[in-house]
Amino acid sequence: MKKIFILILFVSGLNLAQNSNTNLSGSLLNDTRFVLSELSDSNSSYKLNISQNYKTPFLAGMMSFVLPGAGQIYTENYLKAGIFAGLEVGAVILAVIYNNKGDDQTEFFENYANQNWSVERYARWTVANISTLNLNLVDDIDSYEIFNGEGNIVWSELNRLEDAIGGYYSHKLAPLGDQQYYEMIGKYPQFNVGWNEFGDDVNKPFSYETEVVEQFKYYSNERGKANDFYNVSKWAVIAVVSNHVISALDAAWSASKYNKKLNFNISIEEETIGLYKDYYPQFNISYKF
Repeated sequence: MKKIFILILFVSGLNLAQNSNTNLSGSLLNDTRFVLSELSDSNSSYKLNISQNYKTPFLAGMMSFVLPGAGQIYTENYLKAGIFAGLEVGAVILAVIYNNKGDDQTEFFENYANQNWSVERYARWTVANISTLNLNLVDDIDSYEIFNGEGNIVWSELNRLEDAIGGYYSHKLAPLGDQQYYEMIGKYPQFNVGWNEFGDDVNKPFSYETEVVEQFKYYSNERGKANDFYNVSKWAVIAVVSNHVISALDAAWSASKYNKKLNFNISIEEETIGLYKDYYPQFNISYKF
């Protein structure tokens, strides 16, 4: 019986030697030890891993910062992804629509001003009423060369006169076409005299106590509408930026929360004992805090 067992070991050793390209020594004792060693080292395992993929919070945050909702898709939070993406689209559309409305309204009130307000009318009334505006400038008014003889106004001279008058003339008229120009003529009563409705009578008195003409009021209201449109657009842009930041923070938090989920894997272990193989299952569970 002993001889049969040794023979079996010897045959197995030959097979192992052929598989591993190793030659036996020819010594029964040494070759037997070699075969037993090879058999004991031949244990193996077959693993079936079922585990959660690790989500990088930084990557998730950056994805959502660039495109709100992208990080939520990465962390498999699809409902939030839809919400952030929807907010982004809605805010962008709102910003564009109201910015265009503001542009259209600005074009409208500027055209209205160009057709109904005259800097020449304003300048002529100012010069004609200098005694009421500033008595100290009556004798010096001829030194202000406001009119160049071609119907054009020398803007620097007009501004110099406005600055000298002071008091009632609290502001110097901004350059023609400037944003401040269009704001001033519908905001400060000193520019009321430039509207068509005020008329060309340079002797017509006006003061803070005098009611401004309807054109002044109408123009001021139309300019206010443009500002309201731009304000809505501005807040929509703020909402877009906020959506990027909040989405990024939420995505990073979601990734961190995702990584704390239960992870597990199942493996089938193989163990060789002598000439026999034994298999047994192994179940591993881990939870990240």
